[in-house]
Amino acid sequence: METSEHHPVPAEGADDAGGPAGDREPDEPPCQDGPACTGHRRAGVPLRVTLALTLLTVVTGGAALALRSGPGDPSLAPGDAARGTYSADRAAGDAAAASVLAGGYTERPGPPGTTLHSGASASPPASRPPVAAPAAPAPPIGALFSPAPDAGPDDAPTHHCTASVVHSPAGDLVATAAHCVHDGGFRTRLVFAPGLHDGIAPYGLWVPTRIDVDPRWISDQDPDHDVAFLRVRRAGREDRRIEALTGAERIRFHAPAGRPAQLTGYPLDRDTPVSCRHTADAEGPSQFRFPCAGFPDGTSGGPLLTDLDPATGTGSLIGVIGGLDGGGDDNTSYSSRFDEDIAALYRRATTAQLWRGRAPRLP
Repeated sequence: METSEHHPVPAEGADDAGGPAGDREPDEPPCQDGPACTGHRRAGVPLRVTLALTLLTVVTGGAALALRSGPGDPSLAPGDAARGTYSADRAAGDAAAASVLAGGYTERPGPPGTTLHSGASASPPASRPPVAAPAAPAPPIGALFSPAPDAGPDDAPTHHCTASVVHSPAGDLVATAAHCVHDGGFRTRLVFAPGLHDGIAPYGLWVPTRIDVDPRWISDQDPDHDVAFLRVRRAGREDRRIEALTGAERIRFHAPAGRPAQLTGYPLDRDTPVSCRHTADAEGPSQFRFPCAGFPDGTSGGPLLTDLDPATGTGSLIGVIGGLDGGGDDNTSYSSRFDEDIAALYRRATTAQLWRGRAPRLP
């Protein structure tokens, strides 16, 4: 089922709920293809998430970027591991957003998205050949940054994952992969830039107020629970909710396999997205497989959409790049299917929004 302004999430218990770096085989040569090198056999954290490496140097525009993650990392926090929640530190979020702006990115107003849906849906033809190609930015889809706390003025920020705005009662919810936000701890310096293009954040920079993941992801990185929901606020200000600016994808649980779908993500080395259309096929009972090449590092967390609205470009979110094999390899992407467990996670995230009672009316 889907949720939208007209389709609330069923109560708990309803039948349809809505829902160590460098590990290789002994004879496997080291990866030598740079940031775009992705593949299987990655233990723990997937290759697509650059920040998961203990030390990775990326060259972007001639500047060397050192991205660190590991024990004692000041940008990680334990949160509530038993529940899978983290209440974000306000100062850390604002400082992270300031680091992105100081690194050459700018905020410049863009055309508003829409929260309305025409009711129509379309199935665009599959991409031929099945390879991701550059796509126009979409307001609800953006890049996820996590700038290092010790970054210097010459250290340009880089985005490590992709995320998308998803409809919720309070209008402030973002979906991505769990491995993008929890890597030995919750990332405390996440910054989301919806609609990012050419160094411009047309809808501003947004930082989490709360992060929700399934505890089973924290305990053993269960690929069937590689999904996260983030409540977000505008960095440095509290004016409008993100959904009122960008619009939002609807969310659908228990979506059948084999339907036409579109996958989108932001590669680590570019500020515009790539996209591909194919079918979301079943990979066992708990995963989707999307057989389209060209989704490298940085695309993890990117939305898998069906039922695209030709009037708005938004669709039904049925998965995010992640899950099996850390999200896949150069030719195939995977996603945890949005089953009853993901529906329960969504309910928890949205119920927490309402319970706090801090959400103003959407303009």
